[in-house]
Amino acid sequence: MTDPWSAARPAVTDPWSAARELVLRHGWNSVCYQVLNPGISHWFASAGDAVVGYSTFARTRVVVGAPVCASERLEAVASEFEAASAAANQRVVFFAAGARLERLLGATHCLVSLGAQPVWDPQRWPDIVRHKASLRAQLLRARNKGVHVTRWTSTRARDSESLRRVLREWLAGRGLPPLHFMTEPELLDHVEDRRVFVAERDVGERMEVVGFLVAAPIPARDGWLVEQWPRAHAAPNGTTHLLVDAAMRDLAAKGAGYVSLGLAPLSVHGSSTEHVPPPWMRWLLKWMRAHARRFYNFGGLEAFKAGLQPMAWEPAFAIAPGDRFTPSVLRAIAGVFAGGSPELLVARAVANAAVREVRMLTMR
Repeated sequence: MTDPWSAARPAVTDPWSAARELVLRHGWNSVCYQVLNPGISHWFASAGDAVVGYSTFARTRVVVGAPVCASERLEAVASEFEAASAAANQRVVFFAAGARLERLLGATHCLVSLGAQPVWDPQRWPDIVRHKASLRAQLLRARNKGVHVTRWTSTRARDSESLRRVLREWLAGRGLPPLHFMTEPELLDHVEDRRVFVAERDVGERMEVVGFLVAAPIPARDGWLVEQWPRAHAAPNGTTHLLVDAAMRDLAAKGAGYVSLGLAPLSVHGSSTEHVPPPWMRWLLKWMRAHARRFYNFGGLEAFKAGLQPMAWEPAFAIAPGDRFTPSVLRAIAGVFAGGSPELLVARAVANAAVREVRMLTMR
């Protein structure tokens, strides 16, 4: 079907570069830079002053956060995008949209909390470390094992086989196959504006990379989103804490006032009593939190982030038109993260888990 709105949209010869320019000018949501992730489609407002990043599954456009634009244009751009999507016979759901869009659409859309993100003022990070003995102990463990962290240039990070080796090892040890959309693991080819912090360990006469951390800018808030922190199997305890510590101090020194460690799915922190999921979804999320640990350690991730004493937990909502959040909308969200059928992703995860358990039994 021809999109009748396409004639009104500006001609964009390089969508990624045009989207990047808008993100660096107006990006406010914590996930704004992920609009530029591999595989994300870009829609531009007819005025050329806004971009929406999204992926499509089951005739549903799942938006990365919210439209990227000036704050006074947010509601109008969201409406224009929804109208253009409807003309293309597709639904829209905004995922992790942020407080500004939540306030604007709360009266006309269905909001459902799917987790929360912990946030910090990095200027106050040294005080947190000073007053939390368990955090200092983790940092000391890593340092005593010869681990130290430095920030690498984008060119060095992009060209490093050591970082890619750590990433491959980290992905191979996870219960789920690699996810995409806003959790895209292949970021090392796209670190132009990101910052990469690398943990190395002194091993005799050479340095061995044992982990790294990638942070993306939130330009309109002088903030940063920590997107990933892969670590090698051989990384000493405390390596991830040391990476976070180095990143917080570096970003604070550059004047940052806001850092998020990203969404903790199904988190009980920052839960909203106003926008609770429907009963079927509450049951499903509770079941996932209790039984999906072999595939994704929701509780462990949340506990790690909580242990770093965030200043606040910001709820992350999915926003869909109408007054009901349906199973098909949730399946569409799962589909863009899975990069295809979520049922097939689960089947692959179960098969991988079975293979690992058989190997463990045969090794006994």
